Amino acid sequence: MSRLMMRSVVGLIALVVMTGVAQTGDSQERPKGKSSAPAAVSQGQKDPAAKGDATYVIGPEDVLDIKVWKEPDISRTVPVRPDGKTSLPLLNDVQAAGLEPMQLQAAIAAGLKKYISDPQVTVVVMQINSRRIYVLGEVARPGAFPMLPNMTVLQALSTAGGFSQFAKLSAIYVLRTENGRQVNLPFNYKEVVRGVRPEQNITLKPGDTVVVP
Repeated sequence: MSRLMMRSVVGLIALVVMTGVAQTGDSQERPKGKSSAPAAVSQGQKDPAAKGDATYVIGPEDVLDIKVWKEPDISRTVPVRPDGKTSLPLLNDVQAAGLEPMQLQAAIAAGLKKYISDPQVTVVVMQINSRRIYVLGEVARPGAFPMLPNMTVLQALSTAGGFSQFAKLSAIYVLRTENGRQVNLPFNYKEVVRGVRPEQNITLKPGDTVVVP
């Protein structure tokens, strides 16, 4: 009886040893796959969408929020006048149109150095009113519209709600001011939508007027 028990114990020990060896070999041979957890983004990686377009250039009728650190009497929200200037305490008129916000910050800070030690200035464009296009004539909603990035004539006409029943689709034109002169740029809607004259579907510029006779 003792021999039988001894054989059972030895067999059990051998079984345990063989099982442990098999498990060890399996863990060593198992290929290293990718973790199921989401990969972390490296610190130097940037979101492509964050690159954006070129820096915005301030224009007439834009509204600016100008803050001077620790100077609440100077900090204020001001519009850019049609002449391209804005007004601030101590500095009076400041040229804003044609400058980027960072350039305007530097100009204001330079002017305030006469009165304030090391002025810290921040300029934020609160309202973009200078980048507008106009659609006039036989359209559903004539008027002024914000100019979207890379906005074309077709997109402007769509923004204006399309044509009235009296619109002359082959005689549309864009009025644009270049070098102080007004130029007339033809747009034949019927041909453009057929792909005959796609070059007429130009990218609009601020102040352009699309006329639908």
